[in-house]
Amino acid sequence: MKIMLTKKTLLLSALALPLCMCVEAVADRVESNIQYRASDLELPADNYQRTICTLDVYVPDGEPGFATIINLHGGGLTEGKKSFPALKGQGIGLVAVGYRLAPQADVPAFLEDAAAAVAWTIENIASYGGDPDKVFLAGYSAGAYLAAMVGMDPQWLAPYGLSPDDLAGIICVSGQMSTHFKVKKLRGDTGPEFRVVVDEYAPLTYASKDLPPVCLIVGDRKIEYKNRVEENELMAVSLRNLGHPLVEFHELPGLNHGTVSGGASKVIPGFVERVLVPEQAP
Repeated sequence: MKIMLTKKTLLLSALALPLCMCVEAVADRVESNIQYRASDLELPADNYQRTICTLDVYVPDGEPGFATIINLHGGGLTEGKKSFPALKGQGIGLVAVGYRLAPQADVPAFLEDAAAAVAWTIENIASYGGDPDKVFLAGYSAGAYLAAMVGMDPQWLAPYGLSPDDLAGIICVSGQMSTHFKVKKLRGDTGPEFRVVVDEYAPLTYASKDLPPVCLIVGDRKIEYKNRVEENELMAVSLRNLGHPLVEFHELPGLNHGTVSGGASKVIPGFVERVLVPEQAP
């Protein structure tokens, strides 16, 4: 696997030592229920958007300048709640995001929320000791679909003056790379769930060599969610054929859609390290 040194990576390397020398170590802690859309505070206290659009921040022990993973939960865009991946205690900051769901919200509310959470993190993580240039966007299942869309289609981050290039990487755990089945239905599609649609709401539409580093993690194709392994494999192949310099595809034997997130927690720290310390890559 070939790792490309970007200007951002070189700058981070140059700044890492003085930052650690002049700033006190951060302490392990969690801050909960932070409003990531400032305008939501103007809504009634029981408003759905105001109550659901909050995030939790896990700050790791250790030196400042840590990498941070934003986690978008699964649940088919209709259920689920914000949660941290099983990555505490590894020197990585974590942001667990709650976002609007159907039927209370429609397309593209959940994409807008995911983008707003990314913008909040990049703007605010330094105040917790994190490095805004080391922010990874991740998700599981429906959350992985959102991570792929926001991390690949520039329109979602554009309102905040950001682009996918502002992310250190994209991590998708068993995410749909075609248009999500719930998005299809919300937009009036009456076809069967596993009929693949690739339109403006499909991550595959935005495959490009210029995207941030990408890590695609799936379970065993014999027992995973239908189409999921093949769609992620197609995304990986497409990115590589387009000339993307850092794409990882991991199929985890013996794990199904429900258990793959546990296995992913063993893969993700290595990916983060390979992105931030390129000489560690094989």
